[in-house]
Amino acid sequence: MRPPDETPVFMLTIKRRSLLLIALFACCSLSPALADSSPRPAIVFMTDFGTLDDSVAICKGVMLSIAPSAAILDLTHQVTPFSILDGARFLYGATPYYPAGTIFVVVVDPTVGSSRKAIVVKSRRGQYFVLPDNGLLTLVADRDGIEGAREITNPSWMIGAALSSTFHGRDIFSPAGAHLARGDDWTQVGPALDTAKLVRLDLVPSRLDDHGLNGSVIATDGPFGNLVTNITGEDFLKLGYTRGQTVNLVLGSTPLSLPFVRTFSDVPLHSPLLYIDSRGHLGLAVNQGSFASVYGITPPRTISIPRAGK
Repeated sequence: MRPPDETPVFMLTIKRRSLLLIALFACCSLSPALADSSPRPAIVFMTDFGTLDDSVAICKGVMLSIAPSAAILDLTHQVTPFSILDGARFLYGATPYYPAGTIFVVVVDPTVGSSRKAIVVKSRRGQYFVLPDNGLLTLVADRDGIEGAREITNPSWMIGAALSSTFHGRDIFSPAGAHLARGDDWTQVGPALDTAKLVRLDLVPSRLDDHGLNGSVIATDGPFGNLVTNITGEDFLKLGYTRGQTVNLVLGSTPLSLPFVRTFSDVPLHSPLLYIDSRGHLGLAVNQGSFASVYGITPPRTISIPRAGK
């Protein structure tokens, strides 16, 4: 009979083999993560294509064929068809939440195939925008600034021997965005452009002075019909209003008096209100109703608000 503290040789062998297998399994499990420790390049994709057909999937296939490791994120493909203003507003709202180096591929292109330029723009935040030169970048450019812009003319950054005149999302914008995600030098995409000559939307910029605030209604909030403005909540509060007060304003040419409140339910059902929205901008809404429908508003529209007490 063996002493109680003595372990048979075959038991030691089994234990050693088990430990070896565990170590090998751990190494195999960790090695892919270690090999892929660098962050995947992100392409944020936005269009007005909708998702009823194969257009979005085709564009993603083009991107992945060129940059297989890219992470493609959908901002939205439900932009109001042909609405450059809606596209500009979504870009403005989403870009602050993404890091430098993010590539935004945007196809809201009602004049596709015309003389409008296809461009790549680098913002001063270090983000890239691959899109038509039609004003989509107006709001982002005003907030973040532009470091440089180039026209997409290099055939090797496009796809297909004969470019379609109606599907530049597939043939120009998607491959150009993928080349950026792959790490290609963006200066090779084509010639530099004068950033001061990029197309801009015709919007009244928000302006605060001794008399009050002037700005623009730039969009409606999805299906709800709330009005989205380019007036920041911070600037609005400088006018001296507090929640619960009535604000007299002029929307387009129509004078209105609206209560300034925290949220929709602070007013009765179907009543209008003024509030600071989730993105920090002044909004106009109707509690469980559509402000745009009730008041017949189609953006863009000017808005003027006097200082409190005036």
